[in-house]
Amino acid sequence: MLRRRRNEDEEQAWAQAAGDDPDEPESGSWDDPDEPGAGGPWDANDDVPEADRIDFGSIRVPVREGFEVQVSMAEDQPAWVTVVYGDSGLQLQAFAAPKTGGLWADVREEIADEVARAGGECEEMDGPFGVEVHALIAAPVPGAGGGRHPVRFLGVDGPRWFLRGVISGPAAARNDLAAALEDVFADVVVVRGDHPVPPRDLLEIRLPEEALRALAADAGEPEDGPGDSAAERWGGIDPFERGPEITETR
Repeated sequence: MLRRRRNEDEEQAWAQAAGDDPDEPESGSWDDPDEPGAGGPWDANDDVPEADRIDFGSIRVPVREGFEVQVSMAEDQPAWVTVVYGDSGLQLQAFAAPKTGGLWADVREEIADEVARAGGECEEMDGPFGVEVHALIAAPVPGAGGGRHPVRFLGVDGPRWFLRGVISGPAAARNDLAAALEDVFADVVVVRGDHPVPPRDLLEIRLPEEALRALAADAGEPEDGPGDSAAERWGGIDPFERGPEITETR
């Protein structure tokens, strides 16, 4: 399959098809001069650059000023981590992979099938981390209006692990807004561990101590009111499902 980068005119058309205004500024600011996507994501055994990261067990997620880090739960277990920046977000999950090869090529085909079944469309594009999937999904995204919504699927194969990133919101259709989230993805550290895990199984996500303390404190207090962090809900990063969330802002 031929792959190419989307040019500026195509990017604008893609954003308009998703109902976004390419000229509308994103909330917040980000002025890191470093080129996103250079070097990472990292394996825990690499010579990893020092940075402020939150330890979620299988992944260590970098912290940036003005970003929120959320954990979504499924069946009372942490299922994925989302980094929220303005009206956009980056969902992160790490999976076990076989020693003999990566998963991303197969996963891309599965994403295309799932998007098609949901009434959307997608194409493969070259991005800062290699081949990625750009999709317009017809499935409703919580917190968003009707119509189809842009989603970018990123994938990186590492040593016995596979890291998936999903960008949604305005950044999924605009490269200038995506740069901040791409920088976060590039600075994620994956901790595979030496224990056996079947290929494709989600690597365990553990809540950090500060999040566990916050949950314990919330359990002993009256129900949160509007605006309290424990009651906040961000408008959906997973294109097909989502669960309860725990928010941490740094």
